[in-house]
Amino acid sequence: MFPLKRLRETVAGFASKNVVVVGDLIADEYLYGKPSRISREAPVLILRFTNREVRLGGAANAAHNVRALGATARPVGLLGSDNAGGEVLRLFAEKGIPTDGVIRAEGRLTPVKTRVMAGGYESTRQQVVRLDREPDPAIADPVEAALVAAVKTAASSADAFLVSDYGYGAVTPRVFETVLEAARSRRAVVTVDSRYDLPRFKGATAAAPNEPEVEALAGGELGDERALEKAGRAVLERLESRYLLVTRGSRGMALFEREGPVTFMPIHGSDQIADVTGAGDTVISTFTVALATGAGAVEAAWLANVAGGVVVMKRGTATVSAAELSASLGDDGAAARS
Repeated sequence: MFPLKRLRETVAGFASKNVVVVGDLIADEYLYGKPSRISREAPVLILRFTNREVRLGGAANAAHNVRALGATARPVGLLGSDNAGGEVLRLFAEKGIPTDGVIRAEGRLTPVKTRVMAGGYESTRQQVVRLDREPDPAIADPVEAALVAAVKTAASSADAFLVSDYGYGAVTPRVFETVLEAARSRRAVVTVDSRYDLPRFKGATAAAPNEPEVEALAGGELGDERALEKAGRAVLERLESRYLLVTRGSRGMALFEREGPVTFMPIHGSDQIADVTGAGDTVISTFTVALATGAGAVEAAWLANVAGGVVVMKRGTATVSAAELSASLGDDGAAARS
């Protein structure tokens, strides 16, 4: 598909790029337990607690992925003044990610996704249940004004903007319009990943929904590639975007271009995946950084496809480094064909 040398040169170029990640910052909490016995109180499994881990989630995970790929990530978003917010800030600091664009709102709840994982020391840990602690999506005018100001400050050196919307209120219409204005002035890329309200993000360079999200927008099940192509074209026109990158799980990806054809890409690597948690963040982060580096849309999508194939083989919310991505490019003969 592409000369291997060119792909690796593109990945090497990630290090010179600055990406502003605007969106909902989330703490991904993992509680690990070893199965012990059945409860006498109810027919449920009792886990003996072993350890706890917190990782960056949502827009925070997107920023982490951008940083892991070698680019500079500048997150803009909201955290509460609670312990979870403090843990996210600590993790940012550990990863070398600046936090001057992160606003801490008094009385606000930091979004936390708690996953209870069960398994022995020598067995695969499985997710038993997930508990989400969610803030009120409404934000006060002064908080919104602070977010707008943070976007403008971060934009001064931006090569791209990545909008990661999980429905928790950080990306208001005013904040998104500020992103678009800043991107126009710098001729920067704007990509969007929105879980629940993609149509309101008109004017972005690209969007990266998954196939079920496209089905929801189309109002029906997409039975084959022809149906997906029709629905994808409609979504692309509705968004007034240049590109639409649709992730399709074990069936790979489909890239729609306003000025070009639809490109279907098979999954990279094995379809025996370990965990899809956060894989969408890896895909859009890689796609965004690659576009900012000057890669063509198909090349950027292929790099995102490879990165996605790597990250789903890892447990929990994870990232892919530039070195891992570059090494993985040689694993598939399609990448080396010119």
